[in-house]
Amino acid sequence: MARNIITGFHAIEERVRRALENSDASGYSLSYSKAGPRVKKILQLAKEAGINASQVDEKSLDSLVQNLPQTARDHRGLVLAIEGGKEEAQNSVDFDSWVAEHSVSEKPARVIILDSVTDPHNVGAIFRSCDQFGADLVVMPSRRSANDFSDNEIIARSSAGSSAWVPATVVTNLSRAVKQLKAAGFWVYGADAGGTSIQKVNFAAKSAVIMGSEGTGMSRIIKEDCDEIISIPTCGKIDSLNVSVAAGVLLYEMYRRTL
Repeated sequence: MARNIITGFHAIEERVRRALENSDASGYSLSYSKAGPRVKKILQLAKEAGINASQVDEKSLDSLVQNLPQTARDHRGLVLAIEGGKEEAQNSVDFDSWVAEHSVSEKPARVIILDSVTDPHNVGAIFRSCDQFGADLVVMPSRRSANDFSDNEIIARSSAGSSAWVPATVVTNLSRAVKQLKAAGFWVYGADAGGTSIQKVNFAAKSAVIMGSEGTGMSRIIKEDCDEIISIPTCGKIDSLNVSVAAGVLLYEMYRRTL
């Protein structure tokens, strides 16, 4: 039976909270070495959720995380194990159903589309901004992207646990997904240098913003699908912002205008 190992206080706490809210902690177990203030808080949540917690030594924790990516091995004295293999993400959304629902709704909505963003640190940071600034959906392609938001320790840690909450979907054809959003009344913006300054953009109530890959930006076909190309005015000496930083700025700007 496969085992999913989670590290990072934020990521573990959000998984435990989700188990508590869903009244389903089957296969969950916590291992800890020292019960500091943050660990005690998580242990209390785990107790409420019915999750077994065991105090072990540091070597035992090191053994649990030895097969994780290097950046996820820093367990800081707490590890969550989920038996039974890859769990279905509770925030996973069926794209077609989501679009169908919003096509008949006048309610404002903000969608972030990631075009071949492959660095899980960036994906996690974008999830965190989506949580803080109220994005309604993250869309990722099934190919050429870090899209395993339900079972990737780096994404979970970089998102401070928000990858367990923000609605997200993986699609097989990103261009077709963009066209579906447009047909449902969304105005699609592509983030790219040389576009209209966001200071001059009046974001539509139903907006979708495409963020391109770390190295080459949006693919040609996806760029052609956009209704408008937008950019963030800057004053630095380098030529561009990191994709996760740019996504955070754009999300904040859209959020700020709703206040």
